[in-house]
Amino acid sequence: MNPLSSNWQLADKTITSRLLIGTALYPSPQIMQEALAASESQIVTVSLRRQNPRENSGEDFWSLIKNSQYHLLPNTAGCHSVKEAITTAQMAREVFDTNWIKLEVIGDQYNLQPDPLGLIEASKELIAQGFEVFPYCTDDLVICEKLVAAGCRILMPWGAPIGTGKGLINPYALRTLRHRLPETTLIVDAGIGAPSHASFAMELGFDGVLLNTAVAEACEPVKMATAFSHAVQAGRLGFEAGLMQQRDMAQPSTPTLGTPFWHQT
Repeated sequence: MNPLSSNWQLADKTITSRLLIGTALYPSPQIMQEALAASESQIVTVSLRRQNPRENSGEDFWSLIKNSQYHLLPNTAGCHSVKEAITTAQMAREVFDTNWIKLEVIGDQYNLQPDPLGLIEASKELIAQGFEVFPYCTDDLVICEKLVAAGCRILMPWGAPIGTGKGLINPYALRTLRHRLPETTLIVDAGIGAPSHASFAMELGFDGVLLNTAVAEACEPVKMATAFSHAVQAGRLGFEAGLMQQRDMAQPSTPTLGTPFWHQT
């Protein structure tokens, strides 16, 4: 681990890496393992609907995950109703032995945009049942405020729709969230396509980045995972160091005051 990295608190766990990574879409289990290791991530997302350890089709995958050192963040990917999401979360808690849940309630199949009303309703119910809810949401300030009011300590606003790789399509909205919710853990989730996107999110002051497709579908997933690990670290260090203010006028890096000059005779 990079010696410049520092611990941070995510729910009830103290971790070092601010990169969270998914486990879907990799060419092979071996490449997935190598990419996860290269990312230096300590938290991986898993989908009960895509990989059910109780079915033979998911046995090999589950064996890899079960014997790993990672903290698991199950998700409710593919759920389109509150009832479906709650049921999936309950099953995930039993199977994966964690009260963490990345809550997804999809409202539109075209861009996989979360259903804001369903997300709030499901969050309230799951929090009442003792879950630590990580809601996947849009960058809408009002919706995010209502999720916090419902008891969510962590929010996962999108950078762009899932799998698009478009990066941060609305930096203004994300800056606003960071400014208005200073005590809430904010993790950019979805739409990250390049290491520069992840670094930008961290420079905005976000606490972490979650991604999957950009690594899993890269020509060389292990190298890309390494690139994202460095990008997240660099962006966070830049934020902590304090970025210079942008200016409309040029300003010389070497001031003229005190500069020696010579008279030609």
